[in-house]
Amino acid sequence: MRLAVAITVTVVVAMLASCGLMPERPVAGGGEERQQPSSQVTGSAPTPTPGATTGGPEPTSCPNGRLIPAVEIPAVHADPVLIPEAKIGGEVIPAVTIPGVDIPAQRVPAQCTEIKPAPGGCLGAASIPPTMIPGVEIPPVEIPGVDAGGIKLAPVRAEGGKAEAQYAEGVSTPEVCQVKPKDGGLVPFVIRPFLVRPFLVRPFLVRRFLIRPSACNAQRECIPAVEVPGLSVPGVNVPGVDIPGAELKSYEIGKSEVYEGDGSIAYNIKADVLFDFDSATIKPGAVAALKQIAGQITAKGANGAPIRVDGHTDAKGDDSHNQPLSERRAQAVVDWLATKGGIQRSLLRATGYGESKPVVPNTKADGSDDPAGRAKNRRVVISVAT
Repeated sequence: MRLAVAITVTVVVAMLASCGLMPERPVAGGGEERQQPSSQVTGSAPTPTPGATTGGPEPTSCPNGRLIPAVEIPAVHADPVLIPEAKIGGEVIPAVTIPGVDIPAQRVPAQCTEIKPAPGGCLGAASIPPTMIPGVEIPPVEIPGVDAGGIKLAPVRAEGGKAEAQYAEGVSTPEVCQVKPKDGGLVPFVIRPFLVRPFLVRPFLVRRFLIRPSACNAQRECIPAVEVPGLSVPGVNVPGVDIPGAELKSYEIGKSEVYEGDGSIAYNIKADVLFDFDSATIKPGAVAALKQIAGQITAKGANGAPIRVDGHTDAKGDDSHNQPLSERRAQAVVDWLATKGGIQRSLLRATGYGESKPVVPNTKADGSDDPAGRAKNRRVVISVAT
């Protein structure tokens, strides 16, 4: 009898997609922009396929998150069992080979959690990718019976076992940003919820030990005993993964332009304080505010932490003008902080968002232009981890 080994390895493709409206928080940067009251972030993560390639090398570090270590699943081997030919009462009992078992090693690949970088006043989109433990099967086994030469032995059989593939879906949450009230007052807090991908367990499997006893006939011709060792496939555990929740604290407009939360601090400056209309040259009158912020970043920022400088414009004008304007303004602040603010240039990162991340509508409810709203959207935000 020949028994086949069946190993089930299923590939799952799970798309992580999360969409959300993301109002923006105030940051100073200037320009002309078209109104976009919210931004949409869709997060997605590739489906891990243990034992197969995932389109690229596994990560060894995670710049924007935490490394989820790989889980190794060892191979399982059992040698074949040969029952030699025998002659009993003049009858030939042919040799039989009971197949061995070879279940190759499997692997749940390493992965990364991710918290995407976000402008000051926002909590970045977060995600944990899906994962899978592949299924596995132990085949049944049977020692054939004997009915020859006065010896009669019944076949002996052990059933196999099967453990289904185990899946954990990915989880994600979009970027969320504080929204400055149009008429002033309290800017509400925002939170990014706690994310968790539950642990996975694939149970162990066992196929019992088999023995067909020896037997002899009246002529003292004997059949030797046959043994097939037991077989086990160990269980597999993939630990749960979580991303802690985070919060940006509320603050009162006019009393504070500092945002604290999620292990960072951000300073909001109106673009009109820093720059003249359609200019990326810092005004002399902005020097005092920049000096104060530079001192606070040096005092409160984590040692060696990158310092983000994000430029934003309003929605008046075209993207083709507003985007480079926001980039030039962010770079102008970076250059000032590096040359006059005493901050190491290698720590500074300039990013322009153009008109894509307004904190309030650029138009009124009736669709007419809102200069006050646009003024709030022209901003620059300087942020650093604490």
